[in-house]
Amino acid sequence: MNLSGGTPDSEAASQVSAALVRLTRRLRRADSSSPLSASAATALGTLERSGPLRLTALARAEHISQPAMTQLVGRLQRAGLVERTPDPADRRVVRVGITEAGLVALADRRAEFAERLTELQRLLTPGHRAALAAAAPALLALSSLDLPETVTPSPGELL
Repeated sequence: MNLSGGTPDSEAASQVSAALVRLTRRLRRADSSSPLSASAATALGTLERSGPLRLTALARAEHISQPAMTQLVGRLQRAGLVERTPDPADRRVVRVGITEAGLVALADRRAEFAERLTELQRLLTPGHRAALAAAAPALLALSSLDLPETVTPSPGELL
């Protein structure tokens, strides 16, 4: 019986969304050893996937204000995780790119998350572990889609 009036697809989407948010929060709470904040990690991930971006484009991609992104990029630059370079199309504009140290820091954070997730998976039944493994390709495909702004998760919700 469907009490909420939604379709089976919307019910499943709601359950998956809630589970992903709770799981991400749980992994982040356990992430006390990482020097990267969630916003720093997502910004580095965006730069890893897209290559160097103008500060305004990075702020837009991360759904934060340009002043907030300027502060974040300043911290990341001081830590050696990003670098600013002149835009080849307009030398008055600066592009932000991830450095080798940034790639290493991002890989380390992802490895820590994967380790914690592996620990949690061990607590699941064999059936749940198999279901999670079977769902991984679909989750990866979903995470790679370009979604309209109206359904994009809020900043910091997901990695």
